[in-house]
Amino acid sequence: MDGSDAAGTADDEAVTEEQASHGHHPKGGLVALAIGAVGVVFGDIGTSPLYAFRETFASHHGAPGIKVDPVHINGVLSLVFWSMMIVVTFKYVLTIMKADNKGEGGSLALLALINRKTEGASWTAPFVLLGVFATALFYGDSMITPAMSVLSATEGLSYISPSFEPYILPIALAILIGLFAIQSRGTASVGKLFGPIMIVYFLTLAGLGLMHIAKMPSVVLEMFNPLNAFNFFLTDGFRAFVAMGSVVLAVTGAEALYADMGHFGRKPIGISWLSFVLPCLLLNYMGQGAMVMSVTPEQAVWLIKDPFFLMIPDMIRVPVVILSVLATIIASQAVISGAFSLTQMAVQLGFIPRVSIKHTSETAAGQIYIPVVNWALMIAVILLVLFFKSSSNLAAAYGIAVTGAVTIDTILLTVVLISLWKWPIWKWLPMIALFLLVDLTYLGANLIKVPQGGWVPLAIAAAIFTMLTTWSRGRSLMRQTMAEGSIPMEVFAKSAHSSATRVPGTAIFMASAASGVPSALLHNIKHNKVLHERVVILTVAIQDVPYVSEEKRCSVKDLGQGFFRITLRFGFLEETDVPATLKRTDMCGGPFEMMKTSFFLSRQTLIASAKPGMAIWREKLFAWMLRNAASAMEFFRLPTNRVVELGSQVEI
Repeated sequence: MDGSDAAGTADDEAVTEEQASHGHHPKGGLVALAIGAVGVVFGDIGTSPLYAFRETFASHHGAPGIKVDPVHINGVLSLVFWSMMIVVTFKYVLTIMKADNKGEGGSLALLALINRKTEGASWTAPFVLLGVFATALFYGDSMITPAMSVLSATEGLSYISPSFEPYILPIALAILIGLFAIQSRGTASVGKLFGPIMIVYFLTLAGLGLMHIAKMPSVVLEMFNPLNAFNFFLTDGFRAFVAMGSVVLAVTGAEALYADMGHFGRKPIGISWLSFVLPCLLLNYMGQGAMVMSVTPEQAVWLIKDPFFLMIPDMIRVPVVILSVLATIIASQAVISGAFSLTQMAVQLGFIPRVSIKHTSETAAGQIYIPVVNWALMIAVILLVLFFKSSSNLAAAYGIAVTGAVTIDTILLTVVLISLWKWPIWKWLPMIALFLLVDLTYLGANLIKVPQGGWVPLAIAAAIFTMLTTWSRGRSLMRQTMAEGSIPMEVFAKSAHSSATRVPGTAIFMASAASGVPSALLHNIKHNKVLHERVVILTVAIQDVPYVSEEKRCSVKDLGQGFFRITLRFGFLEETDVPATLKRTDMCGGPFEMMKTSFFLSRQTLIASAKPGMAIWREKLFAWMLRNAASAMEFFRLPTNRVVELGSQVEI
């Protein structure tokens, strides 16, 4: 494409709210979608019982752990219950998931929705940066989640036999490496097993919990009583606040409900959560608490070191541990797939350079594989496992990315409630105040973990945020530079028609801007001194909606003298297959025959300069990203034997 862009922005011809597709509607019945959601959406939060309750009572920052007695156990259980209700149920399921972008969710989709509705108002700039930072935090989370989940499950092997102890780390690494190695084959066939396996897993959680609740039924009422949570803070003060950094582990994965909404729909996810997943999780947490309270204080201190695996009866220990390992693999797969989807969305919206995106399914549009993201995640996960060595050590790093992302979601939700939904202050203020109180409490408790490992996700997020914003800013500066000396296309068409020899065929010049003459066209006529009988200036415009209807896909402007300007519009979740789309277009002098069509691209070489724009180090970073971006031929599915690339230099 002209410049480094993956797509242009045809603002003057952008798809409007009414013109855009009415959203992406997940296929399948309500029950089937609800079961599918159990297998994909709830993997992360579903594996939290393996470590969340344990880590709350562990020592933090050199201080002794929380006392293992009924007051503290009931206080922690109450915090877990109300966290699930406020953060997951009230905030995400009942509120944020209503703020969808044509059926799609997630921070970037919400950001695109705000941009479209507010028409790029200047006051939205800080919220754009927040949305981008939430995206950067997700990448950090997608590195830590597989390491934390798989390590916590494989540690359960030591309860099968102590002889497994030396092999826990190698087994976890082998599982993770194998998981990343199979990504290129797609997960469509394996994914069919996710739902049934996770249903069995959640039923097992509930069954284990009920076994121990029967010994102490009073734990049920104590968990629902918010006074126990307040009493916990009155008793322990700051130490209770520190423990909140571990209590939040019980709701990690809450943002996945919103991010995966486009795959399953709001209603199936809500039904799965309220009727199945939430009760199973609560029963297991209550069971862990009941087990610890039903024994002597000495036994309780021993049980709290790993209550999940110690609550499993010996006769079913082996299958439950294996089932737990499978559940953590599924949770990791969901996060990896989420990173692929997020990257595709970020590329289309102009925050990440073009990358090679491979589709692993002919029927499922969401089944994609991005090699560079896959291998980068694998290396990061392996390094995290080798550096932290245990799930308890990783718990210090786990949580900051999640709490940061959910806090940003609350801030973006505030913009939606005020500017888009026009809620009166009496309606939105109490709700947002409650959400922010909980979010900021969890975020503050996790920030205390920074010296013990919390710096890892923050460092990862900061590096990715820098790259995302550098790419976005660099693209903008490059467009401005290229537009400064552009010639009106109508003027060029008249002069070029009389000064150049016309040859048979069609020439398509890719252009990032919807006006002016592409540099590739100028270079071609300067050096070859010929023009094809049909010259098409093609701009691919990515819209702030996930999907664009076919009737609004293409617009054509006849410039005369055999020159045409075409704009192809795609949603930010659609594949930009230019040849396939052009074959369905015959509005500019007849259909396109690929064997008689040549594509001309201009690949820019960036020259860093001291003029105002970006710092020199950021210009050099942008130049490096530009050099390593995937080729436009691959990104736009152009036939390699019909492409001509012409180089040019751009100074920013």
